[in-house]
Amino acid sequence: MLFIVQHPYIRAHRNQAGFSLIEIMVGLVIGLLVTLVIMQVFSVFEGQKRTTMGTADAQTNGNIALYNVQRDVQLAGYGLPVFAKTNSPLLCTSLGTSALSPVTITDGGAGAGASDTVTVRYGTTPLGGVPVTIGPPTTTAAPAVMVGVDNNMGCQVGDSAIIISDASCVLTRVIGPTDIAVPAVASASGTVNIELEDGTDVTSGASISCMGGWNAFTYAVNNNQLERNGAPNVADIVNMQAQYGISAAGNNNQITSWVDATGATWGAAMTVASRNRIKAVRIAIVARNGLLEKENVTAVCSSTADANPTGLCAWDATSANPVTASPAPEIDLSKNADGTDNADWRRYRYRVYETIIPIRSMIWSRAAL
Repeated sequence: MLFIVQHPYIRAHRNQAGFSLIEIMVGLVIGLLVTLVIMQVFSVFEGQKRTTMGTADAQTNGNIALYNVQRDVQLAGYGLPVFAKTNSPLLCTSLGTSALSPVTITDGGAGAGASDTVTVRYGTTPLGGVPVTIGPPTTTAAPAVMVGVDNNMGCQVGDSAIIISDASCVLTRVIGPTDIAVPAVASASGTVNIELEDGTDVTSGASISCMGGWNAFTYAVNNNQLERNGAPNVADIVNMQAQYGISAAGNNNQITSWVDATGATWGAAMTVASRNRIKAVRIAIVARNGLLEKENVTAVCSSTADANPTGLCAWDATSANPVTASPAPEIDLSKNADGTDNADWRRYRYRVYETIIPIRSMIWSRAAL
């Protein structure tokens, strides 16, 4: 009888034949399915992350933009002698309403893509524009004039100055003497004189206030960013709307209604009496998340007059006008600033930041108005 003895190594080798083709293909399919699930989960969470990060950026930009505008509006009118019970600059008619208006809103219109602009004016003097009485002037070289004053400690060479005589005002610039220059150089005129660049209509008994630099800063939205005097200020700001808060009379500080800066009363032809009724402004700034979503995520504002509106709205009109109902401004982003269609505007997410800012200089000057 023949016995065949199989080597142990050969038996082990046959037991380790490996996977079959079918087993390998099944494994690949399972691996691909797991990979697909992982990628889908990753895609969802990555989209949520981008949305969250973009929303956080929009919140930051919106808060900064509103803070910048609010900070300047709170300074509006600083440097004007608003506490003066006589010769108040807010009663001047010779300069019109714009030159001395603490805040001016320019309405952007009702068309799609329209955005308002806000101009704020204030001085830089550290002494607040304290008025002093002008004595007999001594003309040095027309139209420049050297005027006598009780003191000129609030003035420096180069300051903007306002001369007020009842309803007549003159905006001019301080050009001397050298005693009040920086650095000061003693002059023969003494320190109780101020030399003005323009002495038109300067009369004894009028008052003069040095305001430092009388500056105007205009906030506007262009190219999806907030600009300050044409210089980029905050990115991803797509719209700004504003209204005046007005009182029944200049000597009353209770706001009775909110109005757009339009028409004969509140538009470009506004009178001084109407201007002095403006006690606050309400501003809405719209910040945008720069992520373009796959579908519409923003709704059109449901109402500009009803309570609790939904969608992209400036504010609740009923809360803005507790006494006299007036529609809130409309935010329409369906067109770009150049008039071209913005068909995808609803695929972006927006945040609206709004606040009411009292105009302190107008409130404090109530007794003079």
